[in-house]
Amino acid sequence: MQNLTKLEEIKDLRTIWPHEAIDFTPWLSQDDNIALLADAVGFDITVDGTETSVGDFKVDIFASETGTDRKIIIENQLEDTNHDHLGKLITYAAGKSADMIIWVVKHAREEHKAAIEWLNNHTDDRIGFFLCEIKLYRIGNSNPAVKFEVIEKPNDWAKEVKSSEVANETQQQRYNYWVEFQNYAFQNQLFANNFNRRKPSQDHWMNFSIGSSACHIAVSQIQKRNELDLELYISEDKDLFHSLLQNKNSIESDSGLTFDWRELPERKASRIVIKKNVIFTDRAQWKEQFDWLIDTMIKMKKTFKRYL
Repeated sequence: MQNLTKLEEIKDLRTIWPHEAIDFTPWLSQDDNIALLADAVGFDITVDGTETSVGDFKVDIFASETGTDRKIIIENQLEDTNHDHLGKLITYAAGKSADMIIWVVKHAREEHKAAIEWLNNHTDDRIGFFLCEIKLYRIGNSNPAVKFEVIEKPNDWAKEVKSSEVANETQQQRYNYWVEFQNYAFQNQLFANNFNRRKPSQDHWMNFSIGSSACHIAVSQIQKRNELDLELYISEDKDLFHSLLQNKNSIESDSGLTFDWRELPERKASRIVIKKNVIFTDRAQWKEQFDWLIDTMIKMKKTFKRYL
């Protein structure tokens, strides 16, 4: 039998990060590390800046949700939660017009768990507060490993929107489609390893990060044409589009997919698109559509990542 050893929690976070602003914030803002937090909260995060001004104050990390324009603020605290940081969190959220607010702490006190829960219950569904604890572990003399544990999050972050006067039949069908797609897709472990769950909406598109701020995968329901569009959406980088286009044959051969390459010279964005004809109103066909999306999205991410 192999010898087993003990998993040890490192209680004093400052043995690894002595100072929040000098040590922890720069560490968390790195791509590989912010991805750990993104996996915990369930949406992709692109860091836009650290120690960003909010009037006379500075927010630790200002970010956005990858592939959307939703703003994120992250406040770090290598100690137990306190009223001072809770006040800063709300001040920064207001100053930056944030949509998602993440409080990363050593330990969440019960009164502050209740405060975050109260904020989530008394703000609209476009605003979300997340309270996350940092955990550090090592095995024997191994290097420390970090884990983010979500303590509080919006109750409705993944709940289904009910039909209302503001949601017409088409909008409600779009939302239902996204809910069913994610519920189905994230049972696939390979898909779950490659993509983060997104908050469903009534929009006709849903964006998924592939680990680059320059581009992302977008899925679109084109209901007028009964068409699913799946594309690599390149925001504002024509050089990247041309670089990929030069490797068109290799990309299509490696992925086994044939794309419609749209430079869109009159626009800032470019698109590399693949389509599938579907019938959205026939729910019996959704599973087949979801299987196509899962398979194609995985192939696209695996292939395009080699050329970014």
